[in-house]
Amino acid sequence: MAGIYIHIPFCKTRCSYCDFYSGVNETQMNAFVDALCTEARIRKEEIPETVKTVYFGGGTPSRLRREHFEKIFDALQRHFSIESTAEITVEANPDDLSEAYAEMLSRLPVNRLSIGIQSFHDEELKFLSRRHSAQQAIDAVKRCQQHGFSNISIDLMYGLPQQTTDVWQRNLAQAVALDIPHISSYHLIYEEKTRMYSLLQAGKITPAEEEASVAMFAMLIDRLTSHGYIHYEISAFGREGYFSQHNSAYWKNKKYLGLGPAAHSFDGDNRSFNAPSLTRYIKGVESGALNRETERLSLNEKYNETLLTGLRTMWGLDLTELTTRFGDEYYRYCMQNAQKYLNRNLLKTEDGRLKLTRDGIFISDGIMSGLMRVD
Repeated sequence: MAGIYIHIPFCKTRCSYCDFYSGVNETQMNAFVDALCTEARIRKEEIPETVKTVYFGGGTPSRLRREHFEKIFDALQRHFSIESTAEITVEANPDDLSEAYAEMLSRLPVNRLSIGIQSFHDEELKFLSRRHSAQQAIDAVKRCQQHGFSNISIDLMYGLPQQTTDVWQRNLAQAVALDIPHISSYHLIYEEKTRMYSLLQAGKITPAEEEASVAMFAMLIDRLTSHGYIHYEISAFGREGYFSQHNSAYWKNKKYLGLGPAAHSFDGDNRSFNAPSLTRYIKGVESGALNRETERLSLNEKYNETLLTGLRTMWGLDLTELTTRFGDEYYRYCMQNAQKYLNRNLLKTEDGRLKLTRDGIFISDGIMSGLMRVD
């Protein structure tokens, strides 16, 4: 299985918490799309197998116009073997999903939408510098459903300063009421070089207390699983048949090709990434000398990534595969370090796999760190 990730580096405005590469100057949109299509041609040999997922991320892919999408899809179909049933996802902001835009998307090969809602509470949306209101978010989801999109995911954020459990419960209730098949939910992270981080450093906001964050994560799990969602990855909940195929491939160490500035690729052994600069990206593509860097992963790094991606999911870490790929020494190292977590019922072994338990999920970062190897 192979996937293609396409990074769209444009946003109408910047959110205060976001550190993904993007800019608000859309005057280079046409030049970017031309460069993207050229990059697809230049790198087509990197993915000779059938492509089963295509993911438009960003930035804000819903800033693209119809002619941009059509040009990109034409290039993808010309240079790659795209499976007829491929999952094709577009991230979108609620305020971009007008009647006309939703109708336009429904006429493209797009069959999955990931809508960045973050909250159904207007004060929280204002704090996060989101452009939409709670009602706009609700209307956008319903509009897309009316235009035939059944495979919809939304993002929700918890652990915000001043966020109460009552507000969080209402956010979850509204998400469930929309009857969508997939929800991704993340704790607010204060990334450096963001406005949110600057506010934190200046003492203008106080981060949520750990006890409150843990309580909200527990509410998230309990509310969604009680309504038929499967908690298949630490931050992802989906109904049967609606897991994100693209993200699941990441977690299973499958190959993917990243197109666009700042996009990352993985060939099964090593990673590469494009320069996080739209100007350098376009110039590099036009000259035929792509601005890319390659990261050669050591055996320990490959082991650590396999550990991290496996334990994040409900499928866990395949211990037979671990031994096959890394040998008995790495298997013994993993299990010796896992024993203390097994004894405390934070990890379990099941069907030849090492998995987090319900209690272990809450301290997963610490558990994974405890199993990793350092060069």
